[in-house]
Amino acid sequence: MSKTAIIIPSRYASTRLHAKPLIEVEGKPIIQWVYEKASASKLADKVIIATDHEAIYNCAKSFNANVEMTSTEHKSGSDRIAEVAAKYKEFEYIINLQGDEPMITPESIDSVISVLHNNENADISTLIRKISAKEAENPNLVKCVTDNNGYALYFSRAKIPYERNENEAVFYGHIGLYGYRREALFKMTSLPQSMLEKTESLEQLRALQSGMRIITAVADCAPIGIDTQEDIENFKKVAGKI
Repeated sequence: MSKTAIIIPSRYASTRLHAKPLIEVEGKPIIQWVYEKASASKLADKVIIATDHEAIYNCAKSFNANVEMTSTEHKSGSDRIAEVAAKYKEFEYIINLQGDEPMITPESIDSVISVLHNNENADISTLIRKISAKEAENPNLVKCVTDNNGYALYFSRAKIPYERNENEAVFYGHIGLYGYRREALFKMTSLPQSMLEKTESLEQLRALQSGMRIITAVADCAPIGIDTQEDIENFKKVAGKI
């Protein structure tokens, strides 16, 4: 049976929120919230935090997490998880769960694992959710369009599909949780940045432009990602209820 690892990249530096993984909500740092959600997955065999900073490493050890120190030179979370995945050759499937998604559900994680397991032509899996036409206008919310089988055709910060005819489109927002077949992870991280990736600042476009296939699963939740102090305050309002 092929094994699955969830690897959580966790950087200390952040342009918008200093030492974000260590910010405490309800007595627990953000990175612990994420680790505990990942640990509740029914389909993953191991959860590992991948960090570039001793403070996060020590914090992870304090709540008995599996944690690995990685290079400070990585340009993306995918590069960071690839460094860790290289050490664990027993894992055929690698899940990239962002360290700033404390509201992600174990069910959402398992849907990304399951859809990758069940689609042998897929290199990568990810999550999308239905959104309104108004939400689709927000460039900070990445949109996705798919084919009839759920494979991603394109991701964009623009409102896609373009509404030449009104009331025909269904819009999907992207949730940045990825599953990789082992060989696909190393292939993608070895490729140079593509024109589309540079244009939209979306790493998954590197994979699509190179011909890799991304299968999507539709989620019914909209997790709160932590990027700003406002996000922290919003998370505090709901953290005690979960």
